Amino acid sequence: MIAALLLAAAAPSAIDAERAFAADAQKIGQWAAFRKYAEPSAVMFDPQAVWAQEFLQGRKDPPRAIQWWPARSFVSCDGGLAVNTGPWRNGNRNGYFTTVWVRQKDGGWKWTYDGGDGLKTPLARPARPAVTRASCLGLRRLRSVYASQTPTTARIAGKPPADAGQGRSADGTLSWSWTVARDGARHFEAKLWNGRRYRTVLDQDIAARTP
Repeated sequence: MIAALLLAAAAPSAIDAERAFAADAQKIGQWAAFRKYAEPSAVMFDPQAVWAQEFLQGRKDPPRAIQWWPARSFVSCDGGLAVNTGPWRNGNRNGYFTTVWVRQKDGGWKWTYDGGDGLKTPLARPARPAVTRASCLGLRRLRSVYASQTPTTARIAGKPPADAGQGRSADGTLSWSWTVARDGARHFEAKLWNGRRYRTVLDQDIAARTP
């Protein structure tokens, strides 16, 4: 465990990945950047859940790419999963985003969930993101808790995503889930292990789109 933590600390963080993702959106185009950083099973919403790589294939980049900045990052004890959230801006429109990142075998990151919503009042751009890491205490006890949980649903070729999804870090210290209703309303939740129990760190409701 100690060796794994040292390697994770030396590798790029999910904050680094988010910043590179946002910078590439300005350099190579918004949807090109989304494709570049997405896992094969990554999910986004339009407003129902879609496989990101399929949805974005051949999609023309908008003239102006959205800008966004990570404000908070929640990271599993083993450093293999992170959930970032923060403000976005596109012209005179503002909102917030939430991205779930999974560390790859090469030490890099790919996103597997992308969501968010618009806001009437823009969020402040942080000078420095706040990073909260899950506790590494009580992992033996934790294994008995998450061992019976249903693992992340794998992508099935030719079939659209379901109306709900979930995932967790390999050590069980960070979990996330989402649901989407028929009208496009969504809910996202992330929970972080504090050594004794799970604490909900994000609880987001996204309203249905109005016609």
